[in-house]
Amino acid sequence: MAAVADTTTVRRVRRRPSPGRIVAWAVMAAVVLITLLPFYWILRTALSSNSALAAHPGDLLPVEATTGGFERALGLQSTEEAIAQGGSGGGLKFWRYLINSVAVSTLITVCQILFSAMAAYAFARLRWRGRGREKVFGLFLAGLMVPAIFTLLPNFVLIKQLGLVDSLLGVALPTMFMTPFAVFFLRQFFMNVPREVEEAALLDGAGKIRIFFRVMLPMASTPILTLGLLTYITAWNDYFWPLMVSYSDSSRVLTVALAIFRAQTPQSGYDWSGLMAATLIAALPMLVLFGFFARRIVGSISFTGIK
Repeated sequence: MAAVADTTTVRRVRRRPSPGRIVAWAVMAAVVLITLLPFYWILRTALSSNSALAAHPGDLLPVEATTGGFERALGLQSTEEAIAQGGSGGGLKFWRYLINSVAVSTLITVCQILFSAMAAYAFARLRWRGRGREKVFGLFLAGLMVPAIFTLLPNFVLIKQLGLVDSLLGVALPTMFMTPFAVFFLRQFFMNVPREVEEAALLDGAGKIRIFFRVMLPMASTPILTLGLLTYITAWNDYFWPLMVSYSDSSRVLTVALAIFRAQTPQSGYDWSGLMAATLIAALPMLVLFGFFARRIVGSISFTGIK
């Protein structure tokens, strides 16, 4: 009985959290609250009446709670109703801009993944003459050190000469084929694929192209999914380049449309309620995607080979 009592006491001592663990959990809880606070404030502003926000800017709960902001963002309110609730009365063709953003992000992601995977396979598995592969890959990686602002003007001149200004293809083209990061990311995976897998496919009569599509790509499904999500989120959030080349609703994406919606200023001030509602709806798909695949993304970034 004494032994059992001693074991129970030891278990209770072990279960008692240490001061360090309590501090760690407190810090983590504070970080989570600080991270979630901006999203809550966006939701609180979106659910508030825009005409009452100026009078109660510091209230933690929605001021005169209403869904008018979401209705204006989705184009469900008339101009008179929007102005009556403190909105600008300007229109936001949300669904049109949403389709444009989905089209551009999908085109960039699919093409960039395909071409980057092909380049990564060539740098990792194909034999080149001499040390040409390492030299070309080093030159390719040097592109990571070039700030994106330096390529905006040359890209704009090229898009203009191609006649693709104010088109969805013109918005997607500069990042549609590949990026140095995507090639580097996938090359690290292909370099860790055992040579025996490729040699077995060669003995079965498969060529390099068939090996790439039938063997390498299926094996790289996890890093490709991770890279695809990161690419899609980056393309979705891009603002400056679409602002330079899109001038009409036919090619305008959500990020640019939100800035234009903010600029439609009424006499009483910005339509913060409608703007925050539109921002929340625009960010929601990315938040859901990242939340659903967050663990897989973190695990894939730190991969070292095939188990």
